Amino acid sequence: MPASKRIAVIDRELCNPKITNYACMKACPVNRLDKECITISPDDSKPLIDESLCIGCGICVKRCQRQAIMIVNLPEELRESPIHRYGRNMFALYRLPMPKQHAVVGLIGPNGTGKSTVLNILSGSIKPNTGLPGEDIPWQDITGRFRGTELQGYMKKVSGGSIKPAYKPQHVDLIPKQWSGRVKELLAKCDERNAMDKVVKSLNMDVMLGKKISELSGGELQMLAIAATILRDCDFYFFDEPSSYLDVQQRLVAAREIRKLCDRAVVMVIEHDLAVADYLADYTHILYGEPGAFGIVSKPYGVRLGINTYLEGYIKEDNVRFRPEPITFSQRAKPPEKDRLFVSFPGLEKAFPGFTLRTEPGNLYRGEVIGIVGPNSIGKTTFIRMLSGMIKPDNMTGKEEPLSEIALSYKPQRLVLGKDEENMTVQQYLSRAGSPSGTENKRMLRFLGLEKLMERQLRNLSGGELQSCFVAAALMRNHELLLLDEPSAFLDVEQRLRVARLIREHAEVREIPCFVVDHDLQFIDVISDRMMVFSGQMGTAGHAEAPCPLAEGMNSFLKELGVTYRRDPQTGRPRANKPGSQKDMEQRESGNFYYAE
Repeated sequence: MPASKRIAVIDRELCNPKITNYACMKACPVNRLDKECITISPDDSKPLIDESLCIGCGICVKRCQRQAIMIVNLPEELRESPIHRYGRNMFALYRLPMPKQHAVVGLIGPNGTGKSTVLNILSGSIKPNTGLPGEDIPWQDITGRFRGTELQGYMKKVSGGSIKPAYKPQHVDLIPKQWSGRVKELLAKCDERNAMDKVVKSLNMDVMLGKKISELSGGELQMLAIAATILRDCDFYFFDEPSSYLDVQQRLVAAREIRKLCDRAVVMVIEHDLAVADYLADYTHILYGEPGAFGIVSKPYGVRLGINTYLEGYIKEDNVRFRPEPITFSQRAKPPEKDRLFVSFPGLEKAFPGFTLRTEPGNLYRGEVIGIVGPNSIGKTTFIRMLSGMIKPDNMTGKEEPLSEIALSYKPQRLVLGKDEENMTVQQYLSRAGSPSGTENKRMLRFLGLEKLMERQLRNLSGGELQSCFVAAALMRNHELLLLDEPSAFLDVEQRLRVARLIREHAEVREIPCFVVDHDLQFIDVISDRMMVFSGQMGTAGHAEAPCPLAEGMNSFLKELGVTYRRDPQTGRPRANKPGSQKDMEQRESGNFYYAE
């Protein structure tokens, strides 16, 4: 049982007593009573907080100019010590997910609640300290905590060093900085199972083999990372957000290949696209708590019940509500108001060596959001870049209006930092787009969780934090038209819905139209009024129809993919039907591939 009912976390990177002059210590009411609640660490001369003395008043949090302190209360029902804590006043993890043979275990929850810590413990990279930093806890005591469960046997293997892990990282954009050469060469190095030809064929990667890694798109880098991980001969496979940058069909193809691994090893997956998580996993654990402070791993659930419990925000077994209200999904698409025409944009044509793109002309209305869907390598990003002026079209058809005279704001697909940006703080980066101190922008930064990150360097941000930063910069720039390419990548479920809400409010309140490219159909379903569907032959020719109603576009897109989706009756969320299931066959027969009632 923990000695304290609360956790105090101090960000040692942000904490700077030279600036704050130990304001937290001077303001602490317990210190004023001559008790040593906040003291100075002899190691780094920064504050330390004694959690057993802390009364949770929050005064130190408010007085810290660097926003480096977090005081959070633990759930009253939590009657145990952490499985691991990184140090005094640092992140703590409670419990571990259950590895299961012949099944895929999914992990869902906010970023910053311990998924990476879970990976490090289960792969043997970190020996858990049962909440006693600096102590060398005997393995017998650690494994004894899991007596009678599958975790006990698994952790005994970890203690013996007999677990060989393979890890698919989240931030695949970093691969070109770590590897050079061609795709085929990297896969050959990773092919410990002599299965390269089979995996390449199953993942439809044949056309990638001769490409240089430095020339790959985001989707191709993701497929490369997945394939390289699958080819390893390991006991424990961990995939961190395998769907980012992949189109819908690629996500389902990758999910099928990942599932095959569970016949021979333990497989765990972090996935924020709930439709893919539903399709991929057999069981799921919910991670909840306070991001950056502590995380708690729930018991295992069947995947549908686990996802719905997460959306409900209430763990019945622990009697813990970790979100004030449930997340529900409702279709918000509205037809365009004909008297609110913003611009009639032309059809665009562009030819590259081996690839041609043609898009139809259409109308764009004030305050509407147009979702753009289609396979990878079909021209979606090229279309956005032509609208932004970064690529000049070869020809324009239909009613031509000079988009170049419209103030545009563009968020690119890839989260790649320039050399001059890597050492920038979030504050410096956002200041180039607008004033982070403005009332409206301060509200947005708080909504995106960036307010506490302003002093961090961009290069030290996680994928989700960097994505939020890119989205914020796009919204802060002066613009009349907003272009967003895959804004949901690397964001957790709640962040995705928060960003969707923010973009919709931005479009409606400021009457700014917006194009959004994304592969998360849940995100597109929530955010879009109308859709543009791209089709054709991947890597060879792409074509896009004019914007159409959401239901029409989604049905057309899913029919092209041969995938049916339905709504969950409890939450309204989109769920991919299992191929050949009764619901799948019913929807195919009716021709309604999109959310048949």
